[in-house]
Amino acid sequence: MSWSRSPVSSRETFVLGPFIVPRIWVGLWQLSSNAWGSAPAARIRQGMARHAELGYNAFADHYGSAEILFGQFRESLPPSKPVLGATKWCVFRATIPTRAVVESAVRERMKRMRSPSIDLLQFHWQDYSDKGYLQALQVLQDLQHEGLISAVGLCNFDAIRTDEICTQLGPGFIVSNQVQFSLIDTRPLHGMADVCERHNVKLLTYGTLCGGFLVDKWLDQPEPDLYAGNLTPSQRKYLDVILKAWGTWALFQTLLTVLRDVGDCHGGVSIANVATRWVLEHPFVGAVIIGARLGVSEHPDDNQHAFEFTLTEEDQNAIEAVLAQSNGRRMISTIGDCGAEYR
Repeated sequence: MSWSRSPVSSRETFVLGPFIVPRIWVGLWQLSSNAWGSAPAARIRQGMARHAELGYNAFADHYGSAEILFGQFRESLPPSKPVLGATKWCVFRATIPTRAVVESAVRERMKRMRSPSIDLLQFHWQDYSDKGYLQALQVLQDLQHEGLISAVGLCNFDAIRTDEICTQLGPGFIVSNQVQFSLIDTRPLHGMADVCERHNVKLLTYGTLCGGFLVDKWLDQPEPDLYAGNLTPSQRKYLDVILKAWGTWALFQTLLTVLRDVGDCHGGVSIANVATRWVLEHPFVGAVIIGARLGVSEHPDDNQHAFEFTLTEEDQNAIEAVLAQSNGRRMISTIGDCGAEYR
């Protein structure tokens, strides 16, 4: 891509392979189901355009029609307005990753995204006992050398396998790992951070706002019913984590109160801004991927405020005082390392 080494319009950027990209990305996983709400394709593409105009020109995930809609959107843009598309190849079943199998998967995504190459291909392999993931990544490395892929990342790999992959395939090949990381789920601090530093890998984090629970809307609210019809799939997932793995709703309210106080000390920025800022201030984090229900519910203007302040030592101590009362630091043992909840 001709824009690969050109800066984008954003308050904070970082280097990801050949690209310079913003530190907040737009997550497209809500396109996987109408359970998040639905909008016409034209309105979704308009939502993408709004984000890109504000500098959020990196879009992630392959679910549902996401690749197709992104490809249509990018095709409509002039060359002077480049956007990055990150997609995935997820292997859930026993697979022999021959050259033909791997190349077919890559070309399918190229076709859906209407692109001569993939900007960032994120790779997920379900069964660690099958070392075929190393063979698959070797083929992906070959395809990168041939120009079909610009950058390769991982998705929901744990620290041990990320270290193994980066060691065997050499420096600079794996540029990222997409994993869950938030004030609630701090597992990347235990091992993954060191691996990222050792191999110059950046995390692309999701779940940073816990499906929309780390926002002002939930401050001073009663504990919701996990099975209430008005919760999105993401909210049901993260509410389960908050109540069963992290702590209690009362402690969560204490955390929201502290985040609100911190936000007030920085000009009234939102709880979501503070939660995002906390993640971004970890040096091994490249970007936060914030899910947007494009055409239904999106907050690109508010998200920009996450770049307008930094957390003070007093802020960090106040937040840590709450986290220390939770089970968050033990989730690495009770749930397992990054991605274990999907295996």
